[in-house]
Order: sequence, then C-alpha cells, then structure tokens
Amino acid sequence: MSRFHPTALIFSGFFLLGLLIILWGVLLPDLNSELGMTAAQSGWFFMVMALGTVTGAYLGGKYVQKFNFLKLFASLALLETVILLGISLAQYAWHLLLGIFLFGLFCSVMFTIGHTLIARLHANKRAKMMGLMDFMFSLGTLAAPFLVVVMYWWLPDWRWPLRLLALLLVLLAAYALLIARQVKADPTAAEAPKHSLSYKAVLKQPVFVALALAMFGYGAVEWGNGNWFVSYASSALLYPTEQARLIFAWFTGGMVLSRLGFAYLIPYLGATRLLRLLVMMTLAGALLLKLADSTLLLSLGNGLLGLGLGGVYPLLLSAAMDLDARNGPVLSGLSNIGGSLGCQLAGLGTGLWANVAGIGTAFWMLPLVALWLFASVWLFSRRARVLQAAGGI
Repeated sequence: MSRFHPTALIFSGFFLLGLLIILWGVLLPDLNSELGMTAAQSGWFFMVMALGTVTGAYLGGKYVQKFNFLKLFASLALLETVILLGISLAQYAWHLLLGIFLFGLFCSVMFTIGHTLIARLHANKRAKMMGLMDFMFSLGTLAAPFLVVVMYWWLPDWRWPLRLLALLLVLLAAYALLIARQVKADPTAAEAPKHSLSYKAVLKQPVFVALALAMFGYGAVEWGNGNWFVSYASSALLYPTEQARLIFAWFTGGMVLSRLGFAYLIPYLGATRLLRLLVMMTLAGALLLKLADSTLLLSLGNGLLGLGLGGVYPLLLSAAMDLDARNGPVLSGLSNIGGSLGCQLAGLGTGLWANVAGIGTAFWMLPLVALWLFASVWLFSRRARVLQAAGGI
C-alpha cells in the first residue's frame, strides 16, 4: 500500500481541522448577536471546547491503538459532521456548549491519529513530515476568515460555513474508508495492535515529563500572544486596532514559514541544537514584544516569535516519538493536553492579571511563559541526550 493516500488524507484532515478550530472565533460576533450570548457565555464557550480537547487527548492517547486508524478517522469525521449540523440548528446558547464539547473531544482524537499515523508512515523523515502536517493546519487557520468573508457575500448567516465544512468532512470520511478498503486488501498490511496504552508508564520517564512541561509552555506562548497581543497593542500602546492586527500578522506569518522550513535545517544543525535555537528566538521575540515601543520593533518581535515558535511543536513531538515510537499515541495525547492547559493558563491568567494591574503589566505573562518554554525544552533535550547515550527506552 502506497504511503501517498494516507498522507494526503491526514494532510487534508489537518487543513480542515485548522479551518474548523479557528472558525469559532471568526463567527463568535454573529453567534453572540443571534443567540443572545453574554460575554461570560462566550468565555465558557471556549473553556468548554478546551475541556473537550483535553478529554479527547487523554482518551485518544490511551485507546486509539485498539482500533484501525483509518476507519476510526472516518468515523470521527462523520461524528463531527453530525455535531456541526446540530450546532448549525442551535437556537440557544446551551446547545452550543454541548456541541462544542463534543467537537473538541473528537477533534483532539483526530489529531492523535494524524500525529501517530504520519510518524509511523514516515519514520525516516518524521520531523519534516510532521512539520508539513502542522503547516497544513496553519493554512487552514489562515483560510478560515477568507472562507467566511466569501460565503457571506451570498449567504450572510453563520450557519452556512458550518454546513459547508460538514459536507467536506463527509468527503474526507469517504476518502478514509476507501483507503481502509485498499489497505485491508493488501496482504502485507499489519494488523492494528489491540491493547491500550498507559500514561503512567510514559510519565515514569523524566524526559517525557519534560515534554509535557515544554508543551504546556508552547500552548501558553502561542495562545497568550494570539489572544492578547491586539488588546495589548491597542489598549496599552494606543495603536489603532486595525494597525495592531496588521502587526500581529507578522506572528502568524512567521509561524507558517517556520513550520514549512524548519525541517530543512535539521541536517545542518541537528534536532537538539535546532530546538534550542528555536526557543531562544521565541524568548527573544517575546521580550522584544514587551519592551518595544515602535511599529518596526513590534513587527520584528512578532516575526521572531512566530519563526521561533512555529517549528517547536512538530520538532518536539517527533523527537519524543524517536525515543519511544511504540507509545506515539500517548505522546501525542500528552502534548495536546499540555498545550491545551497552557492555552488556558495564558488566556485566563493574563485576563485576571489585567483586571488587577491593566493589560500593559499583565502582558509580562508572555515573556514569563516563553522563559518556561525555554527552560523546559533545554531540560527535554538534556534528558533525551542522556537516554540516547544509555541506549534508549
């Protein structure tokens, strides 16, 4: 069985998942207006999605090993289709909360399948392919606002983008089932292991505790800047909101370029040295964002932060899977859980701090979590070297 079709499936799936995950923020003003959601309900909306993501990451890491990945991926895509269609019929805010929890849960399991399948299909170039997979996810996040704008030219209703993406998920599920049939007909195809995996066994290894800490920092940096930079620039630095968003675009652009190109540096620098270089760039960018007071320096800080941060997740996860490929689903689940918890820390922590001291002071949260990421990645790389020198797991 050729690796092309499963790879194309996962890359297409990650593009759609990127679209879907960012779509809620794009549609939120219309959701608030039509369903009468308060600011508190909007906050709970994203909190409940994060809870679903953490739950799905845990369950996916532990149990996806028991199933055929392609058939499970197809089933989850069909379940997401039903959920999106259900949300598109919502009349009350509580309908959204139920739907978004299930959406986050199943999306997270699909992430775990994608990470694990790509890591196994491309073991000889794992970091590069996982970077390209995350690049497809980033393309999806970039495409979401444009999709909504174009659809609103003809159908100015938040429900129709969800219905279109539900249709695309049906096509994705059909593609997955077609590939699964071909794999089943292939006599050389290996049977999926029928056992569950253990987080406890993985976390007995200090290197994977360091991985979880690093992913926590990664999520906090990514979403700390993503959720709060525009507010910081417009409220504390008094930039017009439109200009603040344009400055922030340097961050998203840097993330995309980093995920597309970091793997080409691995042969020259090595994974460990490249990881350390990326987190040094991330920390420098975060400090520059807090200390800068000009458009040029803020743009440079965002660009540097994005270039450093973009390659960290796929490089970290692929390095961890190189150490223990058998527990790939658990390592993916652990990474998703850490990143989701870091996201919540950055979002809620910065908000609570801003309520007390103002966003200008609270934005120090970004350099602090960047420092956490820097330290935990260095700890991970040291532990990984010790483990490799001892002959692996």
